[in-house]
Amino acid sequence: MKRSILFWLYFVVAILLAIYLSVRLITLGAARHGPVFVRNISISADAPGKDLSALAASAAIAPGTRTYAVDLNSLAARIGAVPGVRAVAVRRLANGNLSVHVKLHHVVAQWTDGEKFFPLSVDGTIVNTPEQTRDNGGILFRGELPRDVSRITNAVQRIAGDIDYMEWIENRRWNLVTRGGITVMLPEKGAADAIGTLIVMNANHGILNKQISVIDMRDGARILVK
Repeated sequence: MKRSILFWLYFVVAILLAIYLSVRLITLGAARHGPVFVRNISISADAPGKDLSALAASAAIAPGTRTYAVDLNSLAARIGAVPGVRAVAVRRLANGNLSVHVKLHHVVAQWTDGEKFFPLSVDGTIVNTPEQTRDNGGILFRGELPRDVSRITNAVQRIAGDIDYMEWIENRRWNLVTRGGITVMLPEKGAADAIGTLIVMNANHGILNKQISVIDMRDGARILVK
C-alpha cells in the first residue's frame, strides 16, 4: 500500500514538472524568435531606502531594446562596477523585462589614506567613494585591515567620540589612538573585553583625559601606563 501511494505521488510530481518545463521552454522559444523587448528593468537591493539611481544609470539599456540582445554578464559587470555594490544577480524574465538584485556593502566606519576618507564595509572592504571630510561621529581606521572589523567597531562605539583612529598592528592586534594623543595597545585576544575595561577606567577615573602617552593592555594580568 505504501509503495503504491509513493508511486502515484512521484508520478504526479513528474507530470507537474514536465508541464512546467514544457511551458517554460515554449515561452523561452517564443521569446527568442519573437519581437520581445525590454520595457522595464526592476532594480532592488538588500538595503531598503537606498538611492538606486546610480545603478539604474549604469544599466544603460534603452526601453525597446530586444531582450535577447542584452548580454546579462556585461550588464551585471556594469552595475557591479558602481561603488558600494558587493554582488549582482540579473534575471531575464519571460516577458522580456529584466530583474536586477544587488547586495551592497554594509558600511560601519571610515578608512583614511592620510588625505581622503573612504567608507569601510563590515567585511573590511574599502569602498571607492572617497570624501574630503571625516565623519566625526564614526570610527576611523587606517593602514592594513583584517577581513572583519565588526567586533572591534561594535566594541568601541561607546567611546567613539574619544577615538582619533584605530590601527591594525602586525596583522594580529589593534592599537587605539585617542584624540588626546594616547595610544592604547590592545591585546591580541580579548580586545573587546579590554575595551570594556578601558571604558570602566575612563568612567571611574577619566584616564583618557590624563597627561599620559601609552596605556598598554596587552598583558591581561596587568595594565601599564606611561
